[in-house]
Amino acid sequence: MTDGRPAKRGRQERQQLIVDHVVAQGEASAAELSALTGVSLMTVHRDIAELAERGILRRYHGGVSAHPSTVFESSSDFRLHANRADKEALGRAALQFVHPGMSVMLDDSTTALHLARLLPGVGPLTVVSNYRLVMEELRGAEGIRMIGVGGEYSRTHDSFVGLPAEEMIARFSVDLAVQSTSAMDADMTYHQEQELVAVKRAIRAVAAVNVLLMDASKVGRAALHRMAPVSGFDHVLLTGPVDAELVAGMREHTDVQVIAVDGPAQDPQSER
Repeated sequence: MTDGRPAKRGRQERQQLIVDHVVAQGEASAAELSALTGVSLMTVHRDIAELAERGILRRYHGGVSAHPSTVFESSSDFRLHANRADKEALGRAALQFVHPGMSVMLDDSTTALHLARLLPGVGPLTVVSNYRLVMEELRGAEGIRMIGVGGEYSRTHDSFVGLPAEEMIARFSVDLAVQSTSAMDADMTYHQEQELVAVKRAIRAVAAVNVLLMDASKVGRAALHRMAPVSGFDHVLLTGPVDAELVAGMREHTDVQVIAVDGPAQDPQSER
């Protein structure tokens, strides 16, 4: 028998609940979040302080609010917990393009990170990335030669960006590059931040084969900066549900696969 209070959660689950609630409501008081999570005000204040320090939420006296969406969606910490099942499915599907002996470049997307976690099972491979979490994931992996791209460290993205990163990337020639970005429509891909557009373009330019991984939340949207045309990618992997006409438009430019989150690839034509 319960007393009507919410069940206690682990720290990560509790903080994700706080983030989801604040994003949905725009703001919340500490007392409101204490009631929501079933923990003390002191614990909520610690959670708020940590989330604010990581750039995910913005703290004010007595409560917390969400950053503007462009800042919030860019946070590596937020992206790590968003649409995880979709990203895991995309990572598994992208493994079809990786073969032993290849050189693979990964951007700082959390979607590509899910692919990185699978690469030790394919090695030997050379992996190049500007994402600190990819470097951490693979630095001790057997059969993986890990090359980190340096540059100006972005705390928000937990990656290395800027002109030094772009110049280092330009010196490589890799077999495969795997990326994600903020948004796409039938013809164009987009990102909300100029500095990341430059790095992603540099990665695409040095790869023999380019693969784009996009979960359904990013499809049929636009962002501030145009990154590259859909035709600039050799393969586009999407999770559904996606509009069949939108996918048909993409397929005029490149190979498009719609990946089921819990199963094999699916064709949106069958969803009509």
